[in-house]
Amino acid sequence: MLGPKRLQKELVKIQGPLAPGITLVSAEDLQSWYMDVQVMDNPIYSNEVYRLHFRFSNNYPIEAPEVVFVRDESHPIPIHPHIYSNGIICLDLLDSAGWSPVHNVESVCVSIQSMLTGNTKRERPPGDAEFVRSNRQRPKDINFLYHDTTV
Repeated sequence: MLGPKRLQKELVKIQGPLAPGITLVSAEDLQSWYMDVQVMDNPIYSNEVYRLHFRFSNNYPIEAPEVVFVRDESHPIPIHPHIYSNGIICLDLLDSAGWSPVHNVESVCVSIQSMLTGNTKRERPPGDAEFVRSNRQRPKDINFLYHDTTV
């Protein structure tokens, strides 16, 4: 079982200096971690801090973690064409076809931060309300079509 050993190494690393705007909030066990992400260079997201919830299977890092934005009183869900209002993120990196074991928690955070930094559209994905109302699948079980590479 590679997962726990790899996560222990990652946890030691992310308790030190991280990329600007990325902070470890909690990692009470090796199954569920919370990270905060700030976007430094996009006025759409200025003065906001977003919280990510990582869930790891025993097959991590062979299998991608499940990563979603979570909303609470001080952390909104970012408005972005690839982020649903329930926090589910449409990002090929989080899909089995786009995932590689060379990625880690920090690189996922940096990728999401970069996706937000490059965004110019303050809008939700098409069909957001219907998706949020009807979806019963876990994020990692959703087969997104990755057709929009401009955001």
